Amino acid sequence: MSVDGWNTLLVLGGIRSGKSEFAESLVADAPTVRYVATAPEGDPEDTEWATRLAGHRARRPGSWTTEETAADPRRLADVIATAEPNETLLVDDLGGWVTVLLDPAHQPADDTATIAELADAIRASAARLVLVSPEVGLSLVPTTPLGRAFTDALGQTNRAVADACDAVVLVMAGQPAWLKPAGAPPHPTVPAQAGPGQAGVPAAGPETVHGAAPEEALPEVLTPAAPAAPAPALGATGADWAAPTMALPMIATGLVIQPGMELPMPDDYAGPQAVDRLATLDVPGGGLGVLERVVGFAAATQGTPTPAPWASVRVLLVHGDHAGGASAGAVPGESARRARQARAGKGALARLAAESGASLQVVEAPAAAPIEDGPALTEDQVESALRYGWRLAEQAADAGVQLLVLAACGAGTEAAAAAVLAATAGAEPPAVLGRVLTEHGQYDDAAWMVRCAAVRDALHRTRRSPRNARDILAELGGGDVAVATGVLLGATARRIPVLLDGPVGVAAGMVSRDLAGQARHWCLLPDHGGQPAVRLAADVLGLTPLVDLRLGLGEGATALATLPLLRSALALAAGLPVHPSLRDGGEDDEEFVEPEPAGPGPTSTEPEPEPEFAEPEPAGPGPTTTDADEPVSPGRRAD
Repeated sequence: MSVDGWNTLLVLGGIRSGKSEFAESLVADAPTVRYVATAPEGDPEDTEWATRLAGHRARRPGSWTTEETAADPRRLADVIATAEPNETLLVDDLGGWVTVLLDPAHQPADDTATIAELADAIRASAARLVLVSPEVGLSLVPTTPLGRAFTDALGQTNRAVADACDAVVLVMAGQPAWLKPAGAPPHPTVPAQAGPGQAGVPAAGPETVHGAAPEEALPEVLTPAAPAAPAPALGATGADWAAPTMALPMIATGLVIQPGMELPMPDDYAGPQAVDRLATLDVPGGGLGVLERVVGFAAATQGTPTPAPWASVRVLLVHGDHAGGASAGAVPGESARRARQARAGKGALARLAAESGASLQVVEAPAAAPIEDGPALTEDQVESALRYGWRLAEQAADAGVQLLVLAACGAGTEAAAAAVLAATAGAEPPAVLGRVLTEHGQYDDAAWMVRCAAVRDALHRTRRSPRNARDILAELGGGDVAVATGVLLGATARRIPVLLDGPVGVAAGMVSRDLAGQARHWCLLPDHGGQPAVRLAADVLGLTPLVDLRLGLGEGATALATLPLLRSALALAAGLPVHPSLRDGGEDDEEFVEPEPAGPGPTSTEPEPEPEFAEPEPAGPGPTTTDADEPVSPGRRAD
């Protein structure tokens, strides 16, 4: 489900109402889109109909795939039912589907049962699904039997599909009106009819960022429930530290993510000031130790010498698998099970998020092809994934999130990260690729060798390829690393700090250096987890791990386990007073009292007067006076 509570959406509208453009704008930034065309080709001599179909095709981006279902109306339900959770389907439109359903070539048939099958497939769909359909309820009753049969069947289809979908929107004169659920957020105006390559771009408004697709295309933000109500976050102030996105180059399709972007840096002065201030606090012992770095990091990212603990935290779990040798030794379907488990609020990550009071967002990334055989992604998929990750960070900033935890789950992520490190840092794959641990707790060295061979072959295949960010993501990184890179860039633009935890996050940090070198300064690494890839990337990025827990609970778990410790350090730094010896004598200062002596001694503390000096008496015969008026001649003894 999306952040607004829907996973399946029905878009209704009249002829030329803008319903198709609106539906296309909803999925414009999805990593992968499968366009399901239902309308038949029609009469070859009908040039107006052919022009309409050509206009629809021209608006579709090159990264979309198209599937035709006009040959068999029952096939539409099968396509929807078999779609994977990481897919996005756009069905346009149900009017064409009803036309095929009523075609004499498909009769006799139980039309009511076919419509019910379609509704059941929509209810059970695990994919992201947007359906377009004409609204015939406002038109006149046709005067022909065939016209009445069409309107009756389409009206029945619209009612069944609307009941099965999570949300329904009616587009009239380019203006969307949400019918289900009630009170859904307003949507930007549907763009006017545009030329090829520009349609589907929503008009600028509060729900769009730099021409990106609306927020409805983003996954649902979950709030896992803990067994008991967690204590309030220490030092929660509700302050919003998210600044507006900095101005970036624009083109017709929206935000341009390119090398050399000028994104904000943390405050150069607030961090050192916060660390210096720790030396003045009334702290027994040696102070916060290593956690002083947390205080300095939080101060720099918040722009104040007295940073507050992060109250609003969001975990982004990026799910994306890698095919081929990179995933050798991985249990098929295990990563998808982990993602479903997190969505259901179960498992280690969801439990730790609940205990920390953090929200959880599961993000589906496009699957990566075998890197030893060819590119992991196409260039269009890389661009979509980068923009998608940026929008996830934008959404978090708009929701008041103060800290992001970047996590990932997927088969072959370690090998993909090793390939990225080998391409960006010159590392040897065997040195940065950790051993393969099976589900039974045993090491599978044969699988490890297959992974090393896959990375070696991929590097040999791309030895003459450019090494810029997009090329590395397309050839080696894959969808999860591309989405994570977009998250880092978007978080940097909105001044949101990020906790990295695992190989995908640090690989994204390595790639982001080519696009915006400022991104690494907004990242904090709680633990290296004993993984050689994370150790190397941390050294290159200048990120010193804070602890050495080596938890084996999956990416993101270590960061959430250390989050209470980080919050405690910030709470102490913000709440402890200055040491009494360094105060300025304010009214709250305590008066210093001289302690009582431990043993016997004088009862008064006033100093005793010093005794006067007395001339000692001479030990033998000598003058009876010391009067200086009688001179004594040299060499002559006085009488």
